[in-house]
Amino acid sequence: MHATRLLSLERWKKWIWSFVRLTLIAGLSFVILYPVLQKISTAFKAKSDLYSPIVVWLPENYTLDNFVKAIGIMDYWQALLNTFTLSALTTILTAISCALAGYGFARLKFKGSQLLFAGVILTILVPPITILIPVYLNLKDFSLMGLIPLLTGGKSVNLLNTYWPFILTSATANSLKAGLYIFIFRQFFRGIPKEVEEAAYIDGAGVGKTFYRIMLPNAIPSIVTVLLFSFVWQWNDSFFTTTYLTSSKVMATQLGSLPYNLAILLEDGANSKADPFYLSMVQDTGILLAILPLIIIYLFVQRYFVESIERTGIVG
Repeated sequence: MHATRLLSLERWKKWIWSFVRLTLIAGLSFVILYPVLQKISTAFKAKSDLYSPIVVWLPENYTLDNFVKAIGIMDYWQALLNTFTLSALTTILTAISCALAGYGFARLKFKGSQLLFAGVILTILVPPITILIPVYLNLKDFSLMGLIPLLTGGKSVNLLNTYWPFILTSATANSLKAGLYIFIFRQFFRGIPKEVEEAAYIDGAGVGKTFYRIMLPNAIPSIVTVLLFSFVWQWNDSFFTTTYLTSSKVMATQLGSLPYNLAILLEDGANSKADPFYLSMVQDTGILLAILPLIIIYLFVQRYFVESIERTGIVG
């Protein structure tokens, strides 16, 4: 009788846990998917559907006019090319520099390494906006520790409104979320048996050759994770992109100027303002166009992404 009660209790616990887990998954899915589905529904609606009481999700009058306006105002194809170029360039440089830093912290013991790694962790905890002003001023009058004025006769270089701020920060492992990427590589490299490196050293390989020929091929899961994270975060970044790039046509700047440009385009006259609800509709279409490449990429790499997350130091 007692065993039957215990079995029944365990069964109830299992059912309750399954219900709680299902509720959490459904809630998270709703929070993530609802805005995307809403933007997809809005993008295909005609202007008349805004004021139709029977239209909620499915448009009564399907149209591509919202896409045409958003693509034209954003100069979408040029912005897409520029954003992809910037994101790919920073992603590759970030992966290389952070892999080198992570390997150094994981395997190369030197005086002060723990203190330096504590500084890396600090970059994860401290908001990067706290050092934005000195970094901005340094990029505005870039002197490379006084070398550039020495060579150019006292003139520094203004790196703003170019890709150089992103290239320099990525190449030196100081880009967006670089501290997290260094931590991921460090945790993964620490999980590789030391005997693998020792065998390479016995065969005459140095530190650089061991890293390139032995460690990197075994670090594919962490490399994939960092590449995807870095690409997505750079693509979605609007704060630093709009700070360093003011006139370059990338997604962040084009989305930021979309409401203003659209309002000017749709105004009928000096005293006639554009419909704010219609402005919001076209703006949502522009946002959908901006995230559409990421959705397409995720559909192709989701399996590799999940596998790489499971094999890195993020979990377990």
